[in-house]
Amino acid sequence: MTRRSSRFRKRIESICAPLPGAEVSDPWGMGHEVWKVGEKIFACSGASRPGVTVKTRDTETAGMLIEAGIGVRAPYFHKSWILLQEDVADDELRHRLLTSYDLVRASLTRKVQARLPARSD
Repeated sequence: MTRRSSRFRKRIESICAPLPGAEVSDPWGMGHEVWKVGEKIFACSGASRPGVTVKTRDTETAGMLIEAGIGVRAPYFHKSWILLQEDVADDELRHRLLTSYDLVRASLTRKVQARLPARSD
């Protein structure tokens, strides 16, 4: 991992770690950092490709963000996910990570959601 990637992962961690129920792991054992809530992925930074993959509301939103140059198509993920490059602005990174977290959290069962504390900004 490059020094730049290490700094970027620290930026991601500073946003994701405080989120209720957020956990990080390397489920594939290849240097990935996979952030989950309720056992569902909301962010993934890979070992070989710099950046972080996040969920968007739908494929149209992903397409708009890609067209606007905010992200690129995320390899290996559904078309509603985008890859944010390491040079993404702090505000945009925070917004995209929190949006991804909120979307995934909302998709959890009511039982799992009920166990999670409310998210505070």
